[in-house]
Amino acid sequence: MEITNPAVGRAAAPAALTGFYAGLPVFDSFEHLTDPSIYTPLPAGWLIGTSDIVRSTAAIEAGRYKVVNTAAAAVIVAVANALKNNDFPFVFGGDGAGFALPPELHDLAAEALAEVATWVRDEFDLDLRVALVSIDTLRERGFDVQVARFAPSTHVSYAMFTGGGLAYAERQMKAGEFAVPPAPVGARPDLNGLSCRFEEIRAENGLILSLIAIPASPEVDLATFNAVVADILRLAERGHGGSRPIPEGGPSLAAPFKGYGIERKALQKPGLAGALGLAARRLVSYAIFALNRPVGNFDPTRYRQQLVDNTDFRKFDDGLRMTLDCTPALADALERRLAEAERKGIVRFGLHRQEAALMTCFVPSATRSDHIHFVDGAMGGYAMAARALKPQD
Repeated sequence: MEITNPAVGRAAAPAALTGFYAGLPVFDSFEHLTDPSIYTPLPAGWLIGTSDIVRSTAAIEAGRYKVVNTAAAAVIVAVANALKNNDFPFVFGGDGAGFALPPELHDLAAEALAEVATWVRDEFDLDLRVALVSIDTLRERGFDVQVARFAPSTHVSYAMFTGGGLAYAERQMKAGEFAVPPAPVGARPDLNGLSCRFEEIRAENGLILSLIAIPASPEVDLATFNAVVADILRLAERGHGGSRPIPEGGPSLAAPFKGYGIERKALQKPGLAGALGLAARRLVSYAIFALNRPVGNFDPTRYRQQLVDNTDFRKFDDGLRMTLDCTPALADALERRLAEAERKGIVRFGLHRQEAALMTCFVPSATRSDHIHFVDGAMGGYAMAARALKPQD
């Protein structure tokens, strides 16, 4: 089903985006994302940006999964803020992110990637690989990037990618190709709106399952792979003990200063005044949610419902990624179906079971409806699931 997706309260979109991405149809049925006909190839010259935390598995095993998620989301937030929060195609992968922009925005993309890499290194002592490559280069090497827009609600849309080009760009980035060097020491991206103010979300059905399924090789017939994905979606979405990992009414708000340190590092102008201002805003936010009463144009009940509706808990980017609250029986059934497909040479897959989910948020304005929320497993999520798909770094 196609729906509209108004961009409420945004500045005029850069002309380079309005001609392509803003004009794509928006679909609200995730099952359609395996239909090749809904994808549109990127125009010639467009750029693919990618990022990935080096040794993310080690960081997660050391308990730094929230930091890893924040660093990955920061790439998307930095680009979005540079674009004045206009829509652009992106995907969040737990320990990395990818996006596409037109060639006119090359300098904007390169600067955002470079500044986030420096920020992650300086503030978290992590190495964020970043890269930028033209779709023309990918096509010369036999890969493509095609995009569709999926709307989990009428307020936001998320990009879905197919064609193999995004996955190839990520592999080549890890091999050292297409690298964007970090910005000078002290450079800071604009990360306004990046926050982490909610508690971990405990599983209601038994466990939180992080699932990744990708084609076993570039030679796999896409229709055969999509048939497996369709089976997985049917298993997950027919009410057999599985659901989105966000409870109705939204997650619980954390104590006012839980996660404060991470959010403080995202301030564009660090210092005492900024720290005190952030502390005051967090205290006010906590009080408003605790009282659950509207204040001015902000209604906490409405915001929580929008949060549930807008959450990005499943995606398609050259493969399927999902974070589910499910029963152990459903997790076993999904694993059996994927294992069967793997034995036939159709897919490679990874699963990670944990007790809770974790949310990282991008809220440009609390009074707008287009705030976005990235969900991952709270004990490693996608990064741990991906251990079965790549050598441990």
